[in-house]
Amino acid sequence: MPSLAPRIDTVPASGIRRVYEQAALLQAEGTDVAMLVIGEPDVPVAPHIGEAARRAWSEDRTDYTPNGGIAPLRAAIRDKLLRENRIDADLEQVWVTIGATQALFQAMTLVLGPGDEVLVPDPGYTTFTMNAHIIGATPVPYRLEPQHDFEPDLEALEASVTEHTRAIVVNSPSNPLGSVFGEETLRALLALAKRHDLWVISDEVYEYFTHGTRHVSIAALDEDDRVFTAFSLSKTYAMTGVRVGYLVTPKGLGPTMRTTQEAMISCVAEPDQWAALAAIVGDHQAVQDAREHYRANLAVAKEVLDAAGIGYLDPRGAFYLWVDVSHATQGDVAAWALAFLQREHVAVAPGSAFGRSGEGWVRVCLAATAADLRRGLGALPAPASVTV
Repeated sequence: MPSLAPRIDTVPASGIRRVYEQAALLQAEGTDVAMLVIGEPDVPVAPHIGEAARRAWSEDRTDYTPNGGIAPLRAAIRDKLLRENRIDADLEQVWVTIGATQALFQAMTLVLGPGDEVLVPDPGYTTFTMNAHIIGATPVPYRLEPQHDFEPDLEALEASVTEHTRAIVVNSPSNPLGSVFGEETLRALLALAKRHDLWVISDEVYEYFTHGTRHVSIAALDEDDRVFTAFSLSKTYAMTGVRVGYLVTPKGLGPTMRTTQEAMISCVAEPDQWAALAAIVGDHQAVQDAREHYRANLAVAKEVLDAAGIGYLDPRGAFYLWVDVSHATQGDVAAWALAFLQREHVAVAPGSAFGRSGEGWVRVCLAATAADLRRGLGALPAPASVTV
């Protein structure tokens, strides 16, 4: 058979999925697994959202829609952006996508080509790096480290810029860290992007889940039309399988987006769009309840880890906990996580799946039952219990 494009072999596999698939096999065999590995809300979708989808199907609303989405949904997103994100966008900047995954990939395809470089957070969500490789660009990690409170070291970041750098990816609230960048940091990142004429691609999937701090959209601070922002309904409304997100572009890209959207997906399924509309304009009590559920789970997780003397990053957003298990992993947290799964029947995501600086850490999903969190985190080896 003919060979695939050479760049495809450079795309790294997901270290998260490797653990998840092994955990799923154990579950299929009847093993009770504490599933703390995948970022999947454990709350049900609100009834009014499901009802909107059912109504769309029963009324045969199953046709093509405009590339950017149905008009009521785009208008609702525009109003939400102004009200909640302080982003003053027109309808031609709002594009409904198949989740934030497509939104991020589409933004990258618009600004990157073979040989270009893109700055990506490390630790950072896996698809940032995967997307760049698929396009033929080079992902250049910028480290988010404890000594800098898991925020960018701006001097080191600027030193990473070369003549080939075209864009920087920003993720706040962060997956996997749960860190949230403040307005001062975001303004500094925008200033850096302006100095080097870079695009900014912002992943704000966890915008509704912050703890004791305010989420700031970097596009609200943008004065140069250089920011693409990816949003998602998946985590907010427990709609991960529905696959609806949206991309907010700089001004003036309507014709380009229409062409690229047509080539990539044509449009998002119409019933899913009506469900998304109901989610955005409908009652948000379920979102508030989910937020409180995750905060309560965070308190449970911290209690267990504190009792064992295990270190972690106290998150300010998302629904993850970044836990330090370097005392037990002997420099290979990916292998350790698989062994931990087989031994303790607890699935956690190895930090190395999110970049080199994640070595020695694991990401724990707080969207779980308190019982699973107590059992799963209680099985982690405490520093004093590790023998060399």
